[in-house]
Amino acid sequence: MFKLHERLAADTVLVRPLTLCQVLCMNNRVWPWLILVPARLDVTELHHLSTGDRAVLIEEVALVSSTLERVFNPDKLNVAAIGNIVPQLHIHVVARRRDDPAWPNPVWGSGIAEPYAPADLDALVDRLRQTLGV
Repeated sequence: MFKLHERLAADTVLVRPLTLCQVLCMNNRVWPWLILVPARLDVTELHHLSTGDRAVLIEEVALVSSTLERVFNPDKLNVAAIGNIVPQLHIHVVARRRDDPAWPNPVWGSGIAEPYAPADLDALVDRLRQTLGV
């Protein structure tokens, strides 16, 4: 049975499940940041997914990317599967702006983090659910 890695569970809030992935919102108000986690057991790398699952994953990354683009109008979207700390396969999709505090460097390892106020996080998750509209 699929289980979300404890670090992801601690740092995120579920937005919604899609066909393959759980869509999570990172609790860091500095950047609009979603994470997709394929709901598959013991998958740590993209090539561990079946051919069909890889096809679904890329479509779900595109859906989440277009959602962040519509909601936040970023200058750039960063999409990455790093997994050095959390081995469970997960794909980060981060909306970046030229005036954000880490630009042009990556958000990972920046040390910049500020949690949402609970009401703001709830409002954002509701907006993302509506915009995903799947």
